[in-house]
Amino acid sequence: MKRKLGVHLALWTRNWADDVVPYARIAAELGYDGVELSLLGRARHAPEETGKAIADLGLGVTATTGLSRATDLASPDPDTRAAGLHELRQAIEATHRLGADRLCGVVYGAWGVTDGPHRAERFERAVEGLAEASRLAEERGVSLGVEAINRFETDLVNTAQQALKMVSAVGSPALGVLLDSFHMNIEEEDAPDAIRLAGPKLLHFHVSDNDRGVPGGGPIDFTAEARMLDEIGYTGWVTAEMFIAAGVDVSSDLAIWRPIEQDPTEAARRTLTFLRETF
Repeated sequence: MKRKLGVHLALWTRNWADDVVPYARIAAELGYDGVELSLLGRARHAPEETGKAIADLGLGVTATTGLSRATDLASPDPDTRAAGLHELRQAIEATHRLGADRLCGVVYGAWGVTDGPHRAERFERAVEGLAEASRLAEERGVSLGVEAINRFETDLVNTAQQALKMVSAVGSPALGVLLDSFHMNIEEEDAPDAIRLAGPKLLHFHVSDNDRGVPGGGPIDFTAEARMLDEIGYTGWVTAEMFIAAGVDVSSDLAIWRPIEQDPTEAARRTLTFLRETF
């Protein structure tokens, strides 16, 4: 089953404000079908220019973003929620102008924030905010991917089941689920079953190994995950999202305390070989 294979440009990025076009050029030379970029960086401020440069390389493009404590859609503070809605709408506009059709990530609340006693109320506020943002996403032809991430990064959406609950509660055709092999390795009892559960709501799929590096050398059964993608008829992007460099801005919050791979371009080369063989 033919799928598009991508790589997140965070692999090369040291600071979110880096110009990502040179990294996209490397990805094109390696043979990737497309690239993914974070709207936390400069692409947010010149999306047409960045999108054209990437398209001129013959690449497709997808986007990710995240919310902060100051833009938390799940916050009890109405001003913070309003800031979060504004931030998400701006990201949707930037995604559309970039030429991408999907914006995935922690689009429902602040990355790194947990508050167990008030989780239910926070979940409902996140649903309300996403429902508002989804109206613009539908108008712009942009799909939003609700990413299930691990317990150390949020307490709102850790599993495919929780992501589906949020998507269902919002009820917008613009919403889907992003699953990530790294996060599933921590949170899911059975990653292929999580993929099966997501089924037609699976919008996007991220790949890295248990150390956030090149897939294939650790304990994750990628072959089983690929088989389940076949079973559910998934034909979307399989994108490698790796964080490998210690001491750089893009990985400082992700607890990358040691170099995972020495050379990002070589890591991208090895990863593409693995993705082609497996997915």
